[in-house]
Amino acid sequence: MKYLLIPFLLLSTPQIAQKDNLQIQHRDKIIKEINHKEFLNPLLGEPYLNQEKYDELLEEIDQQAFIEPKNAYINENGMIMKEKAGFKLYRKQFTEKFLQYFYEKEPRKITIPLLSLHPKVDSELLASIRTQRIGQYITYFNKNNKERANNITLATEAINNHVVFPGETFSFNEVVGKRTIEKGYLSAPVIIKGELSEGIGGGICQVSSTLFNAADNAGVEIVQRYSHSRKVPYVPPGRDATVSWYGPDFTFKNKYNQPLLIRAKIYGGQMIVQLFSSDVIEFEQRKVPSMKNVKKLNRS
Repeated sequence: MKYLLIPFLLLSTPQIAQKDNLQIQHRDKIIKEINHKEFLNPLLGEPYLNQEKYDELLEEIDQQAFIEPKNAYINENGMIMKEKAGFKLYRKQFTEKFLQYFYEKEPRKITIPLLSLHPKVDSELLASIRTQRIGQYITYFNKNNKERANNITLATEAINNHVVFPGETFSFNEVVGKRTIEKGYLSAPVIIKGELSEGIGGGICQVSSTLFNAADNAGVEIVQRYSHSRKVPYVPPGRDATVSWYGPDFTFKNKYNQPLLIRAKIYGGQMIVQLFSSDVIEFEQRKVPSMKNVKKLNRS
């Protein structure tokens, strides 16, 4: 009888251990299984929770549950593409369920509770602020300079469809982000301390400069803008806006009571930036120097 008891105990042990386990489910899939003992306070033991361990679990679950909301946008054909809601962990509700498990050993499975995240720009808003053009500027570049053209295209895509709300300050560096090889930026000529050199993202200052002139044309408040240390060929003298990830930024503030929509596009060797808003906006347009006296092809 003694010999029969031993294998019975060995077979039973895993089943007993699993009784203390909690399964965490997300979208019909078990993403994590934890044991009650893992979350006991190492100094105080039962029934005290190890808060540090629990906070780590929250962060891990939140990262897996998080889906960033997507703003509505205008596609290449001029059609408005609908927004998509995002999601994040509903921490309060998850904590309530976890504590119930921790102290009462029930329930054995938790489905991650979620909170909806609404995008800032929905289809209705976008439709209302694409009606009135309040600013525009065009610059030209040599499309055969593949590296520079590539960088201009990437930065143009980054600012396109961006909405600046009333009282909000637009930051070029913040919106475009760091210019890296991983993002597709290439090495191209840049101006550093008055000298022409090579750098990742060379050419994007043409994007910031075109945007500056379009924003100035729209009458917004220019907050921060620096010129290059030498003349550039794509805008009139003094009308450029140099930017660098670890240096100068170009920023402007929407002083109007309506949101502003930035539309930026490349047509061959032409870059166009336009600012739009609703048909009820009261704006004061400024005159900006045109490109008529500037060489249209950038051969640098």
